[in-house]
Amino acid sequence: MSIAGVDSSKHFLGLKGMSATEISSILDRAAYWEQYPVKVTNQLQGRFVANLFFENSTRTRFSFELAQKRLGAEVLNFSSAESSVQKGESIYDTVRTLESMGIDAGVIRLKPIGILEELAAKIKVPLINAGDGNNEHPTQALLDLYTMRKHFGEIKGLTVAIVGDILHSRVARSNLWALQAMGAKVKFCAPANMQASELSGHADYVSFQEALQADVVMMLRVQLERHEQGMIKSAEEYRKEYGLTVERAAQMAPHAIIMHPAPVNRNVELDDELVEHEKSKIFTQIGHGVPIRMAVIERTLA
Repeated sequence: MSIAGVDSSKHFLGLKGMSATEISSILDRAAYWEQYPVKVTNQLQGRFVANLFFENSTRTRFSFELAQKRLGAEVLNFSSAESSVQKGESIYDTVRTLESMGIDAGVIRLKPIGILEELAAKIKVPLINAGDGNNEHPTQALLDLYTMRKHFGEIKGLTVAIVGDILHSRVARSNLWALQAMGAKVKFCAPANMQASELSGHADYVSFQEALQADVVMMLRVQLERHEQGMIKSAEEYRKEYGLTVERAAQMAPHAIIMHPAPVNRNVELDDELVEHEKSKIFTQIGHGVPIRMAVIERTLA
């Protein structure tokens, strides 16, 4: 047990290996919180939760912070850009320091791969993964699944095409594990130099034309800095080859939906007119982030 009296097995690091029953229970609890009539509860009154963002993401941090405050928790926000980590303090020392001060849980986002697992082995207060290198982004995938279930009624039997930079995408990985656990079929579509070979045994890589036949077409955000590394020729070239244009969207099935983890590079991975198109669930997904994260935080601190 930790100094805060929390079982260290409560870490929420990823969805790989998580059962359909457990995923469903989180989605069900999110549905409860989404319709909850009172905006702020005292569910976690007296609990202290730290948002430890060693990689910037205003959108994800705000979503977690709203979830924490709606549950009545006391929130501490940490940004590495403003901290002594920039001066040489290790990530471990920073997290260990906050643990020593008495936080009850930490929501953590990291760029380096493999660090989160090492931290979880040493830190006793529960850690919630808010983005871990290119490994997992579990709450993003859960809000994606929640959006699909709410729209289609159930996830089992759906075909979901994930299009873009699979190689560097933690969103693609978390969605792959969760969707397959829930009985959906996943297909990948990516340029040859953005395919993750270790995932090829888990989902087929298909042409964009085939991807457009899916029930859900999920476009991944293009990291435009990859252009500097030569992975993409230009934003215009990427749009031409792998962007969801208005013309391509017209080939989707009438019932199919468009998803994106956001923020969107408009007119790169998605034409501007499609961001708020009737098929698009992008802002709906964002809205579902708060109840999903309420369910995850509550589960972690229960």
